[in-house]
Amino acid sequence: MTPYGCIVVGTDGSALSDPTVARASFLAAAEEADLVIVCAYSGMTMREGAKATNTLGDTRTSVVLGREAASNALATATSTASGLGAQVKASLLVEGEAASALLRAAQQHEADLIVIGAIRDTSLAGRLLGTVASAVVREAPCEVLVVRPPAAWGDVTEIEVPEDV
Repeated sequence: MTPYGCIVVGTDGSALSDPTVARASFLAAAEEADLVIVCAYSGMTMREGAKATNTLGDTRTSVVLGREAASNALATATSTASGLGAQVKASLLVEGEAASALLRAAQQHEADLIVIGAIRDTSLAGRLLGTVASAVVREAPCEVLVVRPPAAWGDVTEIEVPEDV
């Protein structure tokens, strides 16, 4: 088994982001690997987001609505990672779809591992379009570690993601 030189982790500011970023940070510090933190967001207005939710079901598990909310999520994740001893190589704020942003960052930074959080998505959008975790696992150019919600959370099917107000 070869050591990790670069680890990419996704964050969306949700409660699941904390254990996901912590796991990636722990691994990066232990392996003395660079850590790249990615937060993808949608430039949709709250009204556009509400319309998409009414059409497709709850889409909050895969997109942060608004640059400000995404910036806050990224700052929190970066602070957490640094506090846990990880060497943060880059903090990337990307407008667009989360899976594409993670995969692009993994390729650009020659990542050896992508760390993502995942819940059981039963929304219409999740069933039709697939989840971020599914897309990343299918298309990743490297290993993928999926962090599940802690057992104490019970059967989680939805986690609220921050959005601009």
